[in-house]
Amino acid sequence: QVQLVESGGGLVQAGGSLRLSCAASGRTMSSYAMGWFRQAPGKEREFVATITRSGIRTVYADSVKGRFTISRDNAKNTMYLQMNNMKPEDTAVYYCAGRTGAQYDYWGQGTQVTVSS
Repeated sequence: QVQLVESGGGLVQAGGSLRLSCAASGRTMSSYAMGWFRQAPGKEREFVATITRSGIRTVYADSVKGRFTISRDNAKNTMYLQMNNMKPEDTAVYYCAGRTGAQYDYWGQGTQVTVSS
């Protein structure tokens, strides 16, 4: 079983950038397809981006396409989310997650991202 820990959240002005990290322990991250999700206050958790085990293929939500980049370094057991040109509507708790099958089985505790206007 893998344990996931997010870091890198914080407060940023609109138009700014942040990079989130997701560190895996317990099992090698290369065994899992990985994803980022977020949950804003009063809203349901939503998909942000996903990356295959090898890192070759990525998929993004339309709301972040062209601004966010998901990547992974399996040698470091770490996944990243580079967020550029951020908007106030990007404010949320961001979660990383891993899966071996169709559903995400493993989740981190989340990291708060706040974008001020």
